[in-house]
Amino acid sequence: MKKYVAVKAVFGLLAGMAIIGCGSGNDYTNTSRGTGWDVTGKNGFELSTNYKEQDTGPGLVFIEGGTFTMGRVKDDPMHDWNNTPNQQHVQSFYMDETEVTNAMYLEMLEYIKAVFPADDEAYSKIYNGAVPDTLVWRNRLGYNEEMTKNYLRHPAYQNYPVVGVTWIQAVEFANWRTDRVNELILNEQGYTSKNALTANQGSQEVFNTETYLAAPTLVYKGDSTITMGGKRSESVVKRKEARAAKDSTLQVKGLYVTRKDGILLPAYRLPTEAEWEYAALGLGSIREYNSYRGRKKYPWDGQYTRSGKRKTRGDHLANFKQGDGDYGGIAGWSDDGADITAPVKFYEPNDFGVYEMAGNVSEWVADVYRPMIDDEFNDFNYYRGNVYTRNKIDNSGKVAIVDKVDIDEIPYQTLSNGKVIARALPGEIEQEAIDEDETYLRTNFDRSDNRDFRDGDAQSTRYFASDKTTQENPDNRMYNSPVHSATVNDDGTLNRQYDTDSNRTSLINNEVRVIKGGSWRDRAYWLDPASRRSYPQDMAKDDLGFRCAMSRVGSKAKKTKTPR
Repeated sequence: MKKYVAVKAVFGLLAGMAIIGCGSGNDYTNTSRGTGWDVTGKNGFELSTNYKEQDTGPGLVFIEGGTFTMGRVKDDPMHDWNNTPNQQHVQSFYMDETEVTNAMYLEMLEYIKAVFPADDEAYSKIYNGAVPDTLVWRNRLGYNEEMTKNYLRHPAYQNYPVVGVTWIQAVEFANWRTDRVNELILNEQGYTSKNALTANQGSQEVFNTETYLAAPTLVYKGDSTITMGGKRSESVVKRKEARAAKDSTLQVKGLYVTRKDGILLPAYRLPTEAEWEYAALGLGSIREYNSYRGRKKYPWDGQYTRSGKRKTRGDHLANFKQGDGDYGGIAGWSDDGADITAPVKFYEPNDFGVYEMAGNVSEWVADVYRPMIDDEFNDFNYYRGNVYTRNKIDNSGKVAIVDKVDIDEIPYQTLSNGKVIARALPGEIEQEAIDEDETYLRTNFDRSDNRDFRDGDAQSTRYFASDKTTQENPDNRMYNSPVHSATVNDDGTLNRQYDTDSNRTSLINNEVRVIKGGSWRDRAYWLDPASRRSYPQDMAKDDLGFRCAMSRVGSKAKKTKTPR
């Protein structure tokens, strides 16, 4: 009888434990929800159990995603079919609160000059390819020479938006910015030594985020040894754990930061057209039906370009061209405060906290330009321009790194105008197009280059049913745009080939990108966030700049719920 009571008590205790384990109050902070095993590293498996949410990177503001009407709804007298209204949903993301300024861009130029000196033959083209085109200020019948000389570098303009930057240069700036931000995060949290910062780097000691995540021993000098009691090497290990070692020199393994730690930020990049337009509309605090349906005309509230508030009544809300020969208004009265560009944060931000999304400068976005948005195929995070690549693996089975010494290994691109730009800096991982190994039997993608998918590819042309495909005859393209080219001869001279064919019918191709927003040269019509134009990705203007964005990982909103 006593044995029966004891057994019954044990089963009762187990049942109680089961109930507690299955209850809503169970805490899986340190144990696996699937197996119950410890996930703090005691059993060889470790997860980041104290992760809160993504930090906001330098210069960024949080944009909570949602549904909106993309495209022009109001004031479309030309019935321009390239921005027909369509409903889209955008995931939460981060956006630069201002355009990239001259000071921000000069920081990159100084870095390149110090780490990849132009007097070194291997790196001579890197700096020149990154410098903005200051000659965009010249006008055949206007005097702007002082702008040509001073706008980029003079301290008076350091907080003005950078111009003269091509789409390609903007992309490379975003890549460089990603590496500098993540490098600083690792350094401040003790994962790299103090003398590993940018100021002490040479061309052999560069840091790249993706290289660090894939092969951490290949960044800096490839040295993972910490010297105790003496001068530290440019190490990429966790210093605070190395200090506890008794040996004077310790080879530390397994202490590198990985993606699962949640410490490094996602990449800075150009915003997609949908993201840019959504952020410009500033629907964060406006939930009226008309706003949701695309009735909001400007980044600010109201239907006018002047303030209606009592304290600022009559003041301009953006920097744009007032009329013929009128770029700012009458001096001292009804003036918008600028004749060319204005300094960033000169005007009030919209409801998302983003400045100058109308006027000042037009801005590059990531998308390849097409007259129509294919919302029938996709209405979630719409973006035309995907080119899928993967890390290149060398003969030894390791990731291939752009050589830091061999001049022939740096991937330069000669633009159609003859300018040479480095598309990857030494220390970065080489990329290659995906092949059938990754696309076989997939239904969501079947190629590496998707820029002309459903609008310009062979299946979309009127020649698809015949044998005259675009591969066999390049003139049988959907968009018969001119094809200019420039190549570098063996002696270093340029061989420019200008397309003189008089039968060209379009300027649209896969190297033409969308630009958004009005500028200081534009009339109020272009201040509508829905307005869109196009420009070749390897050309620049004096009224065209850019800002960066960053994807958000995790929750849609910052007011997160505690997981159960």
